[in-house]
Amino acid sequence: MGAQWKAKGKALVADAKGKLFGKLVKEIMVAARLGGGDPAANSRLRMAVEAARKASMPKDTLDRAIKKGAGVGADAVNYSSVLFEGYAPHRVPVMVECLTDNPNRTAPNMRVCFRKGQMSAVAWDFDHVGMVEGEAENGADVEMAAIEAGAQDFEPGDDEGVTLFITDIADLDAVSKALPAQGIKVVSVKLGYKAKNPVSMASLSAEQQEEVQDFLAGLENDDDVQHVFVGLVD
Repeated sequence: MGAQWKAKGKALVADAKGKLFGKLVKEIMVAARLGGGDPAANSRLRMAVEAARKASMPKDTLDRAIKKGAGVGADAVNYSSVLFEGYAPHRVPVMVECLTDNPNRTAPNMRVCFRKGQMSAVAWDFDHVGMVEGEAENGADVEMAAIEAGAQDFEPGDDEGVTLFITDIADLDAVSKALPAQGIKVVSVKLGYKAKNPVSMASLSAEQQEEVQDFLAGLENDDDVQHVFVGLVD
């Protein structure tokens, strides 16, 4: 479906939460560096802050991340976004977005991760889009909500009960703000990649599915990996 792949199997709760906070902190810092430290004037930062609050990130951790990204204080850190593309086993296309303070470390790590796949140009097989995950409340009509909010399309999300709303990049902020008025509780907002020709999970054997899942889990376990987008459908 093009949504962010959620690797099979979860680590211990504390470890998983720590990794989530790490990813959120990086996103906050990059957003603050690119657009300034004021969420009201920086839509990307505002979305990152909302995601951090929903994950129950402590306020001092959040504030410190904004200051570091905006270059305030002696411990300011600059992260850059690096995109890797290629195939998981059995020609399943993937786009891997990394946020890193050391691309010279990240690139070799990604080459190791892709040993069981193949690094190759696959961006042509993805659309760069806005993605809003939301939950319908009080019997809200998802299709009508998508139309009224200005979304391009919608489809089931990775989690049960969650709908993925697809938008033009320029419309992402406006759609995410309009959906609550249509009875949709917004869960996450991000830019992402939607596969044009995803591989059907049903076309893979159980062993092949396991190989793909193991490959994707290996990507997710790398500390520099922020998002993994995979061309795979049920």
